[in-house]
Amino acid sequence: MPVTPSPAPSGRGHKRIAVRRERFNARLTEEQKRLFERAAALYGQSVSQFVMSSAQRAAEQAIREHEVISLSERDSRAVMEALLHPAPAGPALRKAAGRYQELVSEE
Repeated sequence: MPVTPSPAPSGRGHKRIAVRRERFNARLTEEQKRLFERAAALYGQSVSQFVMSSAQRAAEQAIREHEVISLSERDSRAVMEALLHPAPAGPALRKAAGRYQELVSEE
């Protein structure tokens, strides 16, 4: 759930927007905790801020990696060539298209 900051009150007629926050608990080893504390200090953040921002970046990256298909230049050119100059339909494709037309015309 994205978290948006509440606007600061700036006079009459402005209401604060309540942001619902969720809790996330995790068990750490002492070594992990020291590591996170050290890294958070380097960025001037609390451990919670550091862990959450790092986890969010990692989650966004994982989603991008699974949603986006990356092609090499050679593969990209091959896809474009196939789209721009498709090979003629072979016997199996023509047969399948004929069966499809029969099914569709029966409805």
